[in-house]
Amino acid sequence: MLTVVPDSADGDRAAASSPSPALIDELVREGARRMLAQALRAEVDAYIAAFADERDEHGRRLVVRNGHHQPRQVLTSAGAIEVHAPRINDKRIDETTGERQRFSSAILPPWCRKSPAITEVLPLLYLHGLSTGDFVPALGQFLGTGNGLSAPVITKLTEQWKAEQRAFAARDLGGIDYVYLWADGIHVNIRLEEHKLCLLVLIGVRADGRKELVALTDGYRESTESWADLLRDCARRGMRAPVLAVGDGALGFWSALAEVFPQARAQRCWFHKIANVLGSLPKSAHPGAKKALAEIWNAESKAHALAAVAAFEAAYGAKFGKAVAKVTDDVEDLLAFYDYPAEHWRHLRTTNPIESTFATVRHRTKVTKGPGSRAAGLAMAFKLIESAQRRWRAVNGAHLVALVRAGATFIDGKLVERPADSPVPTAA
Repeated sequence: MLTVVPDSADGDRAAASSPSPALIDELVREGARRMLAQALRAEVDAYIAAFADERDEHGRRLVVRNGHHQPRQVLTSAGAIEVHAPRINDKRIDETTGERQRFSSAILPPWCRKSPAITEVLPLLYLHGLSTGDFVPALGQFLGTGNGLSAPVITKLTEQWKAEQRAFAARDLGGIDYVYLWADGIHVNIRLEEHKLCLLVLIGVRADGRKELVALTDGYRESTESWADLLRDCARRGMRAPVLAVGDGALGFWSALAEVFPQARAQRCWFHKIANVLGSLPKSAHPGAKKALAEIWNAESKAHALAAVAAFEAAYGAKFGKAVAKVTDDVEDLLAFYDYPAEHWRHLRTTNPIESTFATVRHRTKVTKGPGSRAAGLAMAFKLIESAQRRWRAVNGAHLVALVRAGATFIDGKLVERPADSPVPTAA
């Protein structure tokens, strides 16, 4: 076997040609700076060209370039970038207000000091327990600078987010129709208080199939009264009763739903139910039980699902009656999704929209101290969901949501065009 040993000169050239991580970061930031500068120039040139024909009484253009603004640093995912934004001298007068027209960049507004990606990171880090004084050293190493991330800036942002959350909680719901509703409680540690913050979250599906945050508030251990207060507040602000509500087995929410929106049907979350069932079984029985439970919620029809429930009871009922009762006692609520479009089943079987949004906070591997107050934690959670909401996609079969609200009949996921209310009489 022949072994080839590289020449020492070749090794030296290879080592010299390998860029250092710091150099790579600098190249990325320089590329981002040039791209941003080019985009800003193109935006300004397009604005000037649009009004090139507008001139004053002396024939001079009313919209012209006027140098550059003072340089400023903008925090982006590529790091801190110094920007020299071009400036425009717009001498046109608004006939309505009598004031001069002003150019405002859509790419880089005057108030912008950090990209939206950075803004989305801050609430998440705060919920993880990072205090305002820790942001500068923590993000400074990542971004290459701590400018713009001082504790007073973070505190100011927190106060702004609190105001936004209060405005959201008071908005009118009369013009929005939520056909489906997911409900869940998220627990977050509070650094300066003994008890955890219990976030009561409602996410709905509009009649056009889009998902949207409906309500977010601070509750007390997911109690019935806490959920009832939230639902009553939504009803006072004009919210209609949902057709179907999806949640875990917490009795507080279901009792409150029956009180405030008694016409709404219930669908128990299979994600939570499976965890509860497995918690009542020995680990040796978990593989078989998981497979048996999957046969239930993955069945092609309600009849097949009921047969799978009977098989699960026959296999585990004698030894593990408590675990089996968790399924048989709630079987109607667990299988309610069969009465809705098959395209919606994957959305209705679990509270996944809420679980996935809070996964990074709820399932973190180490216990952190959390936000410093309940109000701050509520504001951070609101911003976290608001950021995630932009990436939510509509439910499958979005056009069928309106039919569900209209009361259309679905049997095993299929639309029944003319459901028979009574048997057709036969000839004598």
